[in-house]
Amino acid sequence: MSTDRDTAAGAAETAAEHATAGGPDAEAAAGPAPETVEDADGPGTDAPEGEGGTAETAAAEGAVAETAAAEVSEAAAELAAQRELRERIEQRKAEKAGPIPAGTKLSGQAAHLLAAVRAVESGAPVDRSLLGPRASAAPERAQPSPRAAEPASAPSLAPSSAPQTVPAGAVSAVRTVLAEGGAPEALAGQVAAALGEQAAEVLREDPWQLLGVPGVRPEQADGFARALLGAACGPGDERRAAALVGWLLERAALQGHTALEAASVRGTLAEHAVPDPHEAVRHAIAEGAVLVFQEGAEDSFGGEFEDGFEDGPVAGAEDGEAAEGEEPADATDTAEAGPPAPVLLGLDRYALAEESLADGLARLVKTGPDDSWDEAATTAPRAAAELIRAVAGHGLVLHTGGEAARAEPVALAGAARALGVRAVVAVHSENGRDRLDASAEAVTVAGLLAGAEGPGRDADGMFALDLLVVLDAPQLDVETAAMIVESLPDGSRLVLSGDPGVLWSAGAGRVFADLLAARVCPQLASRTPDPGPIGELVSGVGVGELHQVEAPGKEVVIVPVRDAGEAVHRAVQLVAESVPRAFGVDAGQTQVITVGHGGSAGTRALNTALKQRLNPGPGRFGGFDPGDRIAYVPSPGRTLQGAVVSADAEGLRLDCEGAEVVVPRDRVESAVRHGWALTAHQAAGMRWPAAVVVLPGDASRGLSRPWVYTAFSRGDRHLSVVHGVDQALPHAVSDVPSQERTTRLRPLIESLLAPAEQPG
Repeated sequence: MSTDRDTAAGAAETAAEHATAGGPDAEAAAGPAPETVEDADGPGTDAPEGEGGTAETAAAEGAVAETAAAEVSEAAAELAAQRELRERIEQRKAEKAGPIPAGTKLSGQAAHLLAAVRAVESGAPVDRSLLGPRASAAPERAQPSPRAAEPASAPSLAPSSAPQTVPAGAVSAVRTVLAEGGAPEALAGQVAAALGEQAAEVLREDPWQLLGVPGVRPEQADGFARALLGAACGPGDERRAAALVGWLLERAALQGHTALEAASVRGTLAEHAVPDPHEAVRHAIAEGAVLVFQEGAEDSFGGEFEDGFEDGPVAGAEDGEAAEGEEPADATDTAEAGPPAPVLLGLDRYALAEESLADGLARLVKTGPDDSWDEAATTAPRAAAELIRAVAGHGLVLHTGGEAARAEPVALAGAARALGVRAVVAVHSENGRDRLDASAEAVTVAGLLAGAEGPGRDADGMFALDLLVVLDAPQLDVETAAMIVESLPDGSRLVLSGDPGVLWSAGAGRVFADLLAARVCPQLASRTPDPGPIGELVSGVGVGELHQVEAPGKEVVIVPVRDAGEAVHRAVQLVAESVPRAFGVDAGQTQVITVGHGGSAGTRALNTALKQRLNPGPGRFGGFDPGDRIAYVPSPGRTLQGAVVSADAEGLRLDCEGAEVVVPRDRVESAVRHGWALTAHQAAGMRWPAAVVVLPGDASRGLSRPWVYTAFSRGDRHLSVVHGVDQALPHAVSDVPSQERTTRLRPLIESLLAPAEQPG
């Protein structure tokens, strides 16, 4: 949510907050930006667009013509490469039209990705052709150096986006360039990690590459570029335009989008003083910085941009007049077809992840029935039996329900094991695993993907299992989901289970929600409600009602406050005194949840006050002392709770849910924060014996029904609400639904599974 973000003191602090926030709760550098989720489809108007076909017009102008022709040639080559990728995807779809038998080998993108993964694991160079024509056709850019080897002792805790190992000389060279451009030299390590060993040369040639470092704002990159290039740069510089487009889409991904409407991107570029947003987007596509899509179009990889980049009729055609070489469209047909799908722009990492995920899910949907499950269905409890029968007939099943309903898919996995089926239950976090019975034999999603937990992989790199049950499915972002589905062997079955009322994933995408909306597989809603006053309160919130519940045992307590200072004071009092006295729950088992990191009652202010009360100390190592409760973010969107054990020359030593983790000194600021207080996005997928939800007056803009639903459902035995938002709370519950995210998964999987049109 945009209100979870506040102004940072500088680029270095901003980068640290982005890395720690873990997704949509991250703070923006300067408040809500036009490209955030709230404003992606907002009222901004498109900037005037440039005219298409300028290369042909300039053909008679000598050297200018040659330059323009070269640019058009590069753009055409890029678009051709994108079309070729689309053709390969379509070919794979056609090959997978029938039922999927078990035991067949990997093919297509899955095989290419597996080969690339194996190359990385072995330390060998990666053949870019394995990643498809899109990757190999893009212009060469400076590549980050290989990642440092992760400690073998705790692979499941290894950050998926760990800093790159860059020679000290490269970092020193970057520091020199940053100093020349007036940028903070403290950014040198991050810049070198993002841009690779040649980072200094890259920055001199294209200073706006600085925008690739998390937290750097356009105005900072502009100042840096002016200092290095002088009069040789301006707001219309093509390098600036391409970097800004990529920056906008990276920012959008932090808000959960996997793509943005082209019109929205052009409008935001105009707000950043780009003189020709139309040409800027065209150039970004030609440079391979972004991909272009139009769902439902015959060629969704950029036909519109070839034909003049117009959102509507072909450029140059008068109203009601067909373009040359085309038959006039029948008015009735046009009316029935409805408005064309919006043109979307996206980064290739999310585009390929969604394509791969849709492809894999379609294969699961087409998996045929298995009669061997019938016996288990006859002996299982009613709720589990219904789920077993659904899995027996389908390769993909969705299951919805609250905390108590988690027992149903766990029972399914137990019944499958009794039949000799290789079944695995995967959860979002260690906290989620601890809430299950030990007999569930659950693994974490991160541990399963890393190979540190679960059955391991077979000779083809696939999971050695027949059934995978994923709990907390709303927390799956599109990239994680794609990795899971790509690793499932043919003929296996997947059950995604979770509460649809909670906040979506911290990473880009809304996989579970998109699949529920697509309705391409069985969906079973649990009839098992969460018990007690907290369950009753949360159930009401889920349907848009906030009503008073009977809580004779003080399971739910409302604590009214007048201002943020009082909110912080009462929250500390509840954690340190009231909850332990009334429920026997110590401070380490009570979680404080608030709307954002900044503000007078955000996580920073609350953690400062809670540390002062619960574990006072000088903070000798980056503000931390032994015994401090921490939240460690090894990669964006993933939060691990733990405590500080000690610190030495190697870094900060943590105990994260039973595993020892050493965070290097240079990563402490960006990856570790105090953890007595979390945001709701960080707390999603986890629960504690008691929760204290803090709602100061300045939190009202960040409230929505999913936020309230998530925060209020984090306590098992007790919920205290420190309430200072007056009528904003019931208004949010009744009138503020989920913030929309622009994603492509639903139309992709619907098109894959749509009935084939019959000829004639």
